[in-house]
Amino acid sequence: MLKGIPKILSPELLKVLAEMGHSDRLVISDGNFPAESMGKDAIVIRCDGHGVPEILDAILQVFPLDSYVEHPVNLMEVMPGDTVETPIWDTYKEIIRKYDDRGDAVVGNIERFAFYDEAKTAYAIIATGESALYANVMLQKGVVTD
Repeated sequence: MLKGIPKILSPELLKVLAEMGHSDRLVISDGNFPAESMGKDAIVIRCDGHGVPEILDAILQVFPLDSYVEHPVNLMEVMPGDTVETPIWDTYKEIIRKYDDRGDAVVGNIERFAFYDEAKTAYAIIATGESALYANVMLQKGVVTD
């Protein structure tokens, strides 16, 4: 165990976060996301017993968001015609505001199939047991300055 590191971050996940470089992307996926098929060229880490918000909160304690792109955080857009509500997005924005002074401005949306294409090029995918729909979030790593 280490001091100051959220206990939810396993040694495997900490290793991956430390290995990632500037502009590498990380997907934190909900329970419906096809993590294994999307992650054929990525590291897939299973966190099935956890939800996306608790993983996101823990990661942002140690993971800087990219300051060189407009949206270093991206959500999967709801498909036209779907009547799904996404209150979890508000939870994500609340968490992000705790760790990044740019607040909600860092959050963008990517069309569902474009999100899948981007996920296929991610450095790693964290597969959670999150049951909320459209709860996938992609983070782009920034530079550690301190």
